[in-house]
Amino acid sequence: MAEARPATPVRPLLLLGDVMAERTLGMLDQVGAVWYLFAEAIHWIWRSFTVRKVRLGRTAIISQIVRVGVRSVFIISLVSSCVGLILALQMAPPLDEFGRKDAVANITGVAVLRELGPLIAAIVLTGFAGAAIAAEIGTMVVGEEIEALEAHALNPVRFLVLPRVIATVISMTALAVLSDLVALVASWGISMFALGIPSQLYIDNTLEQVKRIDFLTGIGKATVFGLLIGLIACTNGLRVTGGAAGVGKATTGTVVQSVVSIVVADLMFTAMFYAIGWV
Repeated sequence: MAEARPATPVRPLLLLGDVMAERTLGMLDQVGAVWYLFAEAIHWIWRSFTVRKVRLGRTAIISQIVRVGVRSVFIISLVSSCVGLILALQMAPPLDEFGRKDAVANITGVAVLRELGPLIAAIVLTGFAGAAIAAEIGTMVVGEEIEALEAHALNPVRFLVLPRVIATVISMTALAVLSDLVALVASWGISMFALGIPSQLYIDNTLEQVKRIDFLTGIGKATVFGLLIGLIACTNGLRVTGGAAGVGKATTGTVVQSVVSIVVADLMFTAMFYAIGWV
């Protein structure tokens, strides 16, 4: 009886290569689908300004802003306030060793406005609204509501995707401002009452350190983050297959893809701002 040959290391490497190739192709396919949806959304926005009969649907946009943005206010305020408290409490001891405990205000102001405010708001909005949008559109796909729209000569991108993407961009921008404000106020409060930093000194240090460009770069990031969340959520929703299981997969994929895209975009923005001297 012939003895079984020991497994060679070549086969696992081939399997790993197949998996990596499949994941790479899937990622490229997803990126292409997002870009295609973005181009089609831009097309309908352009037509709304050039063709009188084409409207963006203000009622639908406002409804989505309430659904996506207003309902996220509390959770983003809660998370942002916690981050402001954490920043102040973590930085105070090492800064105190150099006799510069009051520099908490300087560091917190820049960190929140440039990075943490928009980033926190985007990640929270991804889990709160991005997943909901993907699930909602995915359920419409499973229920053949998208086919019904197309049968009535109604474009799904115009009537479903565009209001949600616009609402996500507007909501994300406004929520980033809210996140900045709440985090800074929380840091100011804990610095004044627990760390012994005078209120006026904290405010003066913040105003001295923070520049207008810090706020504007953060808002610019937030706008792009909102666009990414809306496009990824709508793309995954429209590509749902396999019934209810497919809806769940699209929802999970939306959260993962959005968070990764946001972090990568944040890195690209930071590198670009560093290269042109905006940091």
